[in-house]
Amino acid sequence: MASGSGEQSPERAGELTGKVALVTGGSRGIGRAIAMELAGRGADIAFNYFRNHAAAREAEEAISGLGVRCLRVRAHLGDGDAIEGLFDRVSAEYGRLDILVNNAASGVMRPASELEERHWDWTLDINAKGPWKCAIAAANLMTDGGTVVNLTSPGSTSVLPDYFVVGVSKAALESLTRYLAVELAPRNIAVNAVSASFIKTDAVDAFPEGSLAYEMAGRPTPAGRVVTPEDVARVVAFLCGEDARMIRGQILLVDGGEMLVRR
Repeated sequence: MASGSGEQSPERAGELTGKVALVTGGSRGIGRAIAMELAGRGADIAFNYFRNHAAAREAEEAISGLGVRCLRVRAHLGDGDAIEGLFDRVSAEYGRLDILVNNAASGVMRPASELEERHWDWTLDINAKGPWKCAIAAANLMTDGGTVVNLTSPGSTSVLPDYFVVGVSKAALESLTRYLAVELAPRNIAVNAVSASFIKTDAVDAFPEGSLAYEMAGRPTPAGRVVTPEDVARVVAFLCGEDARMIRGQILLVDGGEMLVRR
């Protein structure tokens, strides 16, 4: 498959035809790659964004160019009313939902001693409370079962400089994944998470140049190359397919083996 093109091998093309997927934060970076991958497999797409209108319009055009329907919605996922409005739009446009990818994330890069309460609230609201509320709203639209995939990071278990509140929020998201996997299982909803290594996107550019996360994003992994957004997108798409239905409450690490070595 050509990287980021949405082209599929014959056995994957059409795999998700007839499905509706919502990708939060789907206008840029890993979120856009996921939206493109799911669209390339035949799913109709909805995505939200917050600030960058131009990137959102470009993503909408690229997704629609793959021959599927696409809904673009501006919504701040730290706001419960905005989340409700987002799902109202998805329901009005598609009438149902099969896949939710909780990709949107934010955070303040400071050590715990320099963090303010508003930084904590902002980060936890978007990275943990938002996915919880989105998952419950999505479940109400998954009348025939469905899939929820949360995007986390190795900083949930490994301590990284200035990553305190983001790491805490990702640890909460991983716990949320396990609890929802059990609670939603009787409704035939599979819940898992993908832990993405640090990848050269706008999010990693927020780290200071020379920081560990910035360095990890730019150097080859033990697998011989850097991890790309498309690598992550393909794993997310796998979890959305029938072959993964009996995987529940797991955290799949996509890092090319980086977290196995210390350097």
